[in-house]
Amino acid sequence: MALSSNLDSRYGRAPNRGTRDRRVLFVSAGSLAAILLGFVVWVGLGASQPLIETRDIRHSIIDENTVSVTFEASIPVGRTASCAVQALNESFTVVGWKVVDLPASIVYSRSTTTDVRTTEQSNTGLIYRCWLT
Repeated sequence: MALSSNLDSRYGRAPNRGTRDRRVLFVSAGSLAAILLGFVVWVGLGASQPLIETRDIRHSIIDENTVSVTFEASIPVGRTASCAVQALNESFTVVGWKVVDLPASIVYSRSTTTDVRTTEQSNTGLIYRCWLT
């Protein structure tokens, strides 16, 4: 045994290495479990938010300074929302912007048409984003 303890001290093996290894394992497993629990709570709370979906239907250029945009918004029944509609030119620069307020409704999906004034000739008009109000 004297030879073994001599080799242990020579190569840096400590007599309590097993205890230290178990402690590191438990701390690592606890940290991983805490991170996993935090992720599950974060995803669970995020899933409780009502879902809003939008879809561009069509646009038509009325004149040099106006574009008509038709879009469909799926909003939870009985909730009001606002939607930002934008007009873009050939180089995809925003040349017109309008926020449209949607009143509460008894249907989930509804189609809306709005005219957006532009600063120059637009190439397209589309829905940017909707949010609950």
